[in-house]
Amino acid sequence: MYTVRIGEEVKQYEEGITYLKIAEEFQKDYENDIVLVFVNGKLQELHKTLKGDCNIRFVTTKDAIGHQTYNRSMSLMLVKAVYDTANHTSIDKVRIHYSVDKGYYCTIEGDVVLDQQFLDRVEMRMQEMVREDMPIAKRSVHTDEAVALFKKHAMYDKERLFAYRRVSSVNIYSMNEFEDYYYGYMVPSAGYLKYFKLYLYDEGFVIQMPEQSNPKAVPPFRPQSKLFQVLKESTKWGDIQGIETVGALNDKITKGDMQEVVLVQEAMQEKRIAEIAGMITGRPEIKFILIAGPSSSGKTTFSHRLSIQLRANGLVPHPIAVDNYFVEREETPRDEEGNYDFECFGAVDVKLFNEQMKKLLAGEEVVIPTFNFRSGHKEYGGRPKKLGPNDVLVIEGIHCLNPELTKQLADENKFKIYISALTQLNVDEHNRIPTTDGRLLRRIVRDARTRGSSAKRTIGMWPSVRRGEEANIFPYQEEADVMFNSALIYELAVLKPYVEAQLFGIEHDCPEYLEAKRLLKFLDYFVGIGSENVPMNSLLREFIGGGCFRV
Repeated sequence: MYTVRIGEEVKQYEEGITYLKIAEEFQKDYENDIVLVFVNGKLQELHKTLKGDCNIRFVTTKDAIGHQTYNRSMSLMLVKAVYDTANHTSIDKVRIHYSVDKGYYCTIEGDVVLDQQFLDRVEMRMQEMVREDMPIAKRSVHTDEAVALFKKHAMYDKERLFAYRRVSSVNIYSMNEFEDYYYGYMVPSAGYLKYFKLYLYDEGFVIQMPEQSNPKAVPPFRPQSKLFQVLKESTKWGDIQGIETVGALNDKITKGDMQEVVLVQEAMQEKRIAEIAGMITGRPEIKFILIAGPSSSGKTTFSHRLSIQLRANGLVPHPIAVDNYFVEREETPRDEEGNYDFECFGAVDVKLFNEQMKKLLAGEEVVIPTFNFRSGHKEYGGRPKKLGPNDVLVIEGIHCLNPELTKQLADENKFKIYISALTQLNVDEHNRIPTTDGRLLRRIVRDARTRGSSAKRTIGMWPSVRRGEEANIFPYQEEADVMFNSALIYELAVLKPYVEAQLFGIEHDCPEYLEAKRLLKFLDYFVGIGSENVPMNSLLREFIGGGCFRV
């Protein structure tokens, strides 16, 4: 018998009892399903067994890790259901691409007619698996055996991926006879996966799932057409280059093809920036170019490169940061914890911003403020600014797409750009790379280089940054006239050596270690490359340094 402390309770359990059995005893005390467990601070799946005295903390679907586990497990059940419905032989590949609204966009390659009737049958099969409470089994095999297994199952993306893994074993998850690999932990069985809905969309379908804040409700599907088209175009470009997955990227690196990949990707981004500049030049009434995007999207470098293209088209751009229009420190709103909330809309002096922009549009001189972050006050020591016939203002800030920021300016004078690093690369056909992971890795590298911040601090702040994005940026992204994807298909291979050293420095006993461990495991999929092939004007230089722009 072992002593187990769960919160304030102390219980005795026999050696070998599963954490699932212990969780079932305590489930009544939790509103949402328990899906994982921390044992003495170490994350464990529920099928694991008790081996000694310990402290236990349960993880539910309302926790970030639990929510990710739910979505990951849903992917396994979905793929199996598709194969079951199509009787396996007619399918070449099921691809889980990227987030759309609150779910994942998926496509099917093979001799299958993807219509509503087929999708209804897939959904019925998934519901059957939930009712049966089909177990999700796990076994560990040698990497060589895993490679042979994936080849046998025609999962060639996984076969290619694990050819580069240095670990000796691979965890295989299965539902009945269907075997697959997933990057991260799973729920014990299909009975946990009750909440989902399938929707036909574009050339594939979307599996819509609950939000973390409400794990028992599937929100209505609200497609974001502009964002989706950018993601689709980026994925199509990667497919044309033969780089759908990390394994394919590793092949390019090891065969010495990376210089061409880098140059083509950079040329593609420059072409897109030139197209945006051309759209602006073609509308002489535009005076305000408004740029918004989440953290670590490369907004600053993008603004510089766009300004160069605008100059090439005969315009004279002037950069303005909305951060210079913060309200005075004593007027800054506070969050629920009593801290200054610099990311909320109320932190911006909207009245002054609109007054000055209207004066500039009318041909008047204006002194743009500079916000002194030390004193918490605006200062007016700069030169007066006046717009000439070819002058445009390039305005950057997290609220730039919020109509309330520029409500006193005529729409015809505005051109709105949304920029984000929308990763088009996947680990393999069933394991997507979240866009937020790419941005977090960028920020860890940049914060360490420019601010002296540790990876521990950056990871600790990230949930707060994400909440600010959810509240202030993402709701307005479809307001943009154009969207720009700043992700580079090769960037994670370049970031790997920079960020690994930072992550290894995080102590094992601190809360940020779990996320650091997950990111290190993720980076282990990549063959790293040096930064010498990255051009000086690349968006990636904003994070790794050595660029030609002052950022």
